[in-house]
Amino acid sequence: MDKTPPDYRHGHRMRLREKFLAGKLAEYELLELLLAYAIPRRDVKPLARECLRIFGSFHNILCAPIGELESVPGIGKSAAILLKLVQEIILTDYKNVMADKPIFEDYRAFENYCRMQLSGKPTEEFHVLYLDKHRQLIQAEIHSRGAADYAEIYPIEIAKRSVALNAKCVALLHNHPSRLTSFSQEDIKATHVVMQKLAALGIEFFDHFVVSGGTVHSMKNCHLLK
Repeated sequence: MDKTPPDYRHGHRMRLREKFLAGKLAEYELLELLLAYAIPRRDVKPLARECLRIFGSFHNILCAPIGELESVPGIGKSAAILLKLVQEIILTDYKNVMADKPIFEDYRAFENYCRMQLSGKPTEEFHVLYLDKHRQLIQAEIHSRGAADYAEIYPIEIAKRSVALNAKCVALLHNHPSRLTSFSQEDIKATHVVMQKLAALGIEFFDHFVVSGGTVHSMKNCHLLK
């Protein structure tokens, strides 16, 4: 007679899958089930709880740099890549939606895209959204990466790229890892130079957004655009 004890992990994970299909998983259980696919031979419930304790939310976990994820004991390369893959799938879905209709038609969805793209980044990143005449997304690109409080902006390069993509409208997006909640004077000056370069080409400038402390700020709404 086979006296091999039942595999607790197998039974527990089957129950997690059944709870997921029934829509009854708690937040830590969602993360536990996800981690189970990358870490199949270990009880990952404590690890899921520890990740939520360290990062504070599922959103912060997905947005964390891969190095920070790997620094958590128990999160190896495979688990960290899986978490970042989920983030990239969400971002790709947002981009597809923005390509199908004006990106600011659903402003909450646009804010979620900005937060998912830039929240938790340890250094500043500067992104450019190139849009068509209907303000639908043609291309979203990383323009530059910098330090904790600065990323270089190259207005001429933005203008050239706009022409290459046949963009009719442009929006700028960057983050403040230092949690500076407003636009800096450097941000404002650089934005106006970009506006001038685009205006000379007959390209509309829509707005400049900054993600800071999980909040998305609009330069237009702050009355900082001339």
